[in-house]
Amino acid sequence: MKLKILAVGQKMPAWVTQAYQEYAKRLPRECALSLVEIAPAKRTKNSEVGKILEEEGKRMLAAINAADYVVALELKGKQWSTDDLAQKMTTWQGVHSAIVLMIGGADGLSDQCLARANEQWCLSKLTFPHPLVRVVLAEQLYRGWSLMNNHPYHRE
Repeated sequence: MKLKILAVGQKMPAWVTQAYQEYAKRLPRECALSLVEIAPAKRTKNSEVGKILEEEGKRMLAAINAADYVVALELKGKQWSTDDLAQKMTTWQGVHSAIVLMIGGADGLSDQCLARANEQWCLSKLTFPHPLVRVVLAEQLYRGWSLMNNHPYHRE
């Protein structure tokens, strides 16, 4: 199973890149994690949120293959426990070769991205800065893999 994070935003601070890479490298080759950064739309004082979402959404959808199983990180999505995530990952592993996890920009995900998603996951009801979401997501995917494989990293 390949895991791919699609995230709006580029040129992250060094600590974000370092933390993301730490968890990505811990995952084994059979559960490889990659990151695709999507250029954010240009914003001005007069920018329309709808047009920004549409532009970023088109870029995100262009990075998704028809056969990909897509999970949108969305505040209105369902919250999962660590056990839930491990169970989802076990199911994904048996059925899908590529899982895409979408992280929207400052204004979220477009309606088209949400419509393309097979599932919507609310990582937390808390508001996080977008760079931190990459790190938390990578850590949770590693934790889910650890639980699936009885690795000692996850403790209850």
